[in-house]
Amino acid sequence: MPASVAAFLVLLVLVGVMRVVELKISRRNQLRLAQHGAIKVPEPHFRATVALHTGVLISAGLEVLILHRPFIPALAIVSAAVFLLADVFRWWVIATLAEHWNVQIMDSAQIGVVTRGPYRWIRHPNYLAVVVELASLPMIHTAWITAIWGTLGYCWLLRSRIGAEERALMANPAYRAAMGSKPRFLPGLF
Repeated sequence: MPASVAAFLVLLVLVGVMRVVELKISRRNQLRLAQHGAIKVPEPHFRATVALHTGVLISAGLEVLILHRPFIPALAIVSAAVFLLADVFRWWVIATLAEHWNVQIMDSAQIGVVTRGPYRWIRHPNYLAVVVELASLPMIHTAWITAIWGTLGYCWLLRSRIGAEERALMANPAYRAAMGSKPRFLPGLF
């Protein structure tokens, strides 16, 4: 097995481990939020979203192994840099939201509305970061099929998720006043 393939597979495993750590952080935050009166919002596509994230990691590895995707250093450097920036951005979101951050939709606006960090400019910086991660991670080793299906699949699931999340949050007058006029993803464009 070429060194680039082995390194890519290790990277995918490390990303998978980080996702498990994030699930533990989320579960801890979810329990704290529930103690303060936050309510979990029904989300019919949550399991599909978890499956998609897992599927992207597995698919990227299999695509590289089975289809013998080439390692293109220039593409790998750019994709790795984009992935790293998106991951740093996402961890900024997690740190900014602190106990509010969760992988499931929690109606926690009655506990307080977070308007600092990336939330100064957009309503959904976490989703923006995840879309960029899903597009860039597979491209580190030219797994373009996975990059396409993973990104498009996540965007499709995100439509439903954002609708459910915004219905819950926008029902809170404080959230609506603080965040209602901000764009969802890209400041100043939409």
